[in-house]
Amino acid sequence: MPAKNATWRIGILFSRSGVASVTGTEHFFGTALAIEEINAKGGVLGRQIEPVAYDPAGEPELYSSYARKLLREDEINVIFGCSMSGSRKAVLPYIERYNGLLWYPSIYEGFEFSENVLYTGSTLNQNTFALADFILQRYGPRIFFAGSDYIYPRESNRVMRDLLECKGGEIVGEHYVPLNADDAALRKLMKEIEKAEADTVFSTLIGRGARKLYGMYADAKIDRGKRPIASLTLAEGEIRVIGPDRCTGHVLAAPYLAAVENDENQRFVRALKKRFGDEAMATMWSQTAYSQIHLFARALEQTETLDTHRLGQAALAVDYPSPEGRMSFDPENRHVWSTPRIGVAKADGQFEIAWQSKVQIRPDPYLASIRLEEPWLQN
Repeated sequence: MPAKNATWRIGILFSRSGVASVTGTEHFFGTALAIEEINAKGGVLGRQIEPVAYDPAGEPELYSSYARKLLREDEINVIFGCSMSGSRKAVLPYIERYNGLLWYPSIYEGFEFSENVLYTGSTLNQNTFALADFILQRYGPRIFFAGSDYIYPRESNRVMRDLLECKGGEIVGEHYVPLNADDAALRKLMKEIEKAEADTVFSTLIGRGARKLYGMYADAKIDRGKRPIASLTLAEGEIRVIGPDRCTGHVLAAPYLAAVENDENQRFVRALKKRFGDEAMATMWSQTAYSQIHLFARALEQTETLDTHRLGQAALAVDYPSPEGRMSFDPENRHVWSTPRIGVAKADGQFEIAWQSKVQIRPDPYLASIRLEEPWLQN
């Protein structure tokens, strides 16, 4: 048992620089805000949470190096971090080898389970399934796939293709660009999009490449009210960087939008801006990172230890009234239940909630109990 004046030392691994710096910074802000709130109220069991943070700059090799440093040199076994699947895959071997516990707050492609990971981002059945119905019903059957060339976009598109085609949709093009695509690669992609004349572009581009594509789409004068880009990642923070007037009409499927109406969310939005300035955006990234720290604190209160197994088991039994709604883990697969939502971007940089599920959806990262033809917008 730690001494009375000891702290609870945890690791933070989010990229505040590099290709996905907007997302990583929002993850970091949400994490920092939750830690500060908990510490201001006396910490956990009278001990402050002490974060040890590194910026891997979006490089998988640095994620691996810093994870090993946290686990071996810093003697920290609980880590909050990773925004992209590539970074999670990079740290996972070290997390498992040294028996750490990773809290992972991003959406991802699913088909993974580890006793050393708690997954707090939504799974494909909690965002992609409803989005497929939404774009087919509102915009039409012709869909173009645009993605960054790595595991998450390719796996997400594979599932989305199955969904759309079984519901009568037609994939009229599929094009991938490098993760850090240059302007020439993005212009080539944009030409393919214009040539296809799809009803919707389903984009799984991330980071700088995604922001540039949205800008090119606006410059092409495509009617976004009738032919939008739909994604699982374009949150309010990216819209602020791109320009709200260049994003109106585009579609996001996510469990959290800043427009969610509940008291906890309103408090969270205000607290984030008060701590990090008016430009700090409440997004799916900052909210999930924030909420998982509060889940951690509740589990730690029960275990009184950072022991990997005991803390992980306790986490599966706690819940938290998060800004998106009640958050809790499914004990069978270590992912969280969530409420799918779909937003359409407005001129003020926020989303109008065009649809939300009436019930929370159980995570199914393996898509083992899913019927693809099921009409999801009825939930």
